[in-house]
Amino acid sequence: MRNRGGHHFEIGPGCDPVSLDPHVQLSGGMLQYSHWVFDPLVRYAQDMSIEPRLASRWERIDDLTMRFYLRQGVKFHSGNPFTAKDVKFTLQRLKQSVDFKGLFELFEGATVVDDYTVDIKTKKPYALLLRMCTYIFPMDSVFYSGTDDDGQPKDAIVKIGPSFALTHESGTGPYIVAEREHGVKLVLNRFAGYWDKESPGNVDQIVLTPIKEDATRVAALLSGDVDVINPVPPQDLKRIEKDPKINLFPFSEARIITLQLNQKRRPEFQVQKVRQAIVYAINNTGIVDKIMKGSATPAGQQSPKGYAGYNSACVPRYDLKKAQSLMKEAGFPNGFECTMISPNNRYINDEKIAEAVVGMLAKINIKVNLKTMPKAQYWDEFDAQVADIQLIGWHADTEDSGNFTEFLTMCPNKETGFGQFNSGNYCNPEVDRLALAAQSETDPAKRSEMLQRIEKILYDDAAFVPLHWQNQAYAAKKGIKLAPVLNTMNFPYLGDLVVE
Repeated sequence: MRNRGGHHFEIGPGCDPVSLDPHVQLSGGMLQYSHWVFDPLVRYAQDMSIEPRLASRWERIDDLTMRFYLRQGVKFHSGNPFTAKDVKFTLQRLKQSVDFKGLFELFEGATVVDDYTVDIKTKKPYALLLRMCTYIFPMDSVFYSGTDDDGQPKDAIVKIGPSFALTHESGTGPYIVAEREHGVKLVLNRFAGYWDKESPGNVDQIVLTPIKEDATRVAALLSGDVDVINPVPPQDLKRIEKDPKINLFPFSEARIITLQLNQKRRPEFQVQKVRQAIVYAINNTGIVDKIMKGSATPAGQQSPKGYAGYNSACVPRYDLKKAQSLMKEAGFPNGFECTMISPNNRYINDEKIAEAVVGMLAKINIKVNLKTMPKAQYWDEFDAQVADIQLIGWHADTEDSGNFTEFLTMCPNKETGFGQFNSGNYCNPEVDRLALAAQSETDPAKRSEMLQRIEKILYDDAAFVPLHWQNQAYAAKKGIKLAPVLNTMNFPYLGDLVVE
């Protein structure tokens, strides 16, 4: 990655977008891509304050309405001008996306006031409205209207199979997609007509080449074949830190790694004591020490410290004897057999973690048949709920506790999109009631109390298996100023990247 001539910018396996359509999948890789090729209305600064992007300012009109004043003179990659109608089009599309509709369930829609003013309305008062607008990356409504060569609407959101938006993009972002071969490489060229003239970014071309194997990825950096890698495997942190040609950029990430126990597939998982036994049997502190080499924090709940829902009573609780006695009390002293799937290149050491879990559950006579696969295949299998135990990591899209519950532990509901990633099919009406009440509660102390109650209910019920919050690190050749573009969400703002 150099100022001219297009060197590699290597971000490893977490960053190969599955599609050029930003609404096909709610995932870290797709949101990173969205920040490079599209632009949000607003975004988080490094201190987690909200800064203007395509919206230059905003004001609250009433309890249900926020008015956004849009930048003028912004062009899409197609050359079409950006206006309020593109914001309206994008919000309507988000509300139709299987993955995003749960996030936008509370949104009524957008009303165009004039070309550069748009009102965004919610169905009830919503404390997180502005934070949610970090997920509105306006798409070119003219470019995506009409039908493609097959007669399919160009704005169709298609998860599997061909679509216009899968292979065509028109955003307002700093980079245009010049070439894409899924799983092999993604070439991004600087957009000459980019609106942000204040951006210090000076990189003309970025080539992303996913390297699945940890050792291969590290070797590519150390040999100079690539300029930047992420993630840096925990076992290589010390080695890279000592290399005089490399800078290491560690940061803490609020991503929880969990296991979901599918109660629809396995009647045993409907028994609270069995679920509790599984949580007690898994030594997540040991996983952090041995597999993560200390670069993670063992978890007893969804919310990391500092989040409104963090509950100090919900601590990690490994206790093998207790786990064994719970299995006896539940009527399963001889255990049972079940299946499990995990990705092998999505989260840090995901395959090793899954293998460790298999060994730990064997000690309470649960025989787990594990299958691991690359993330390119994993999410379709996860959605289809092909296994009894499924591994998933989650970073709260709103940097708020409510989001974990809305997607991972609320009763699955296809209409609203809540529980969209709850492959355990856990369902507790009290959790749903509190989660929905917290959305509209504007008093921070009351809201925090509701979210902490949710964590305690989930903890007592062993609704899922919390493993840890993972830490992250990038490593880059000297002269690449990565620190200013990194953030806790792990959405590096590469448009602003400076290379000396």
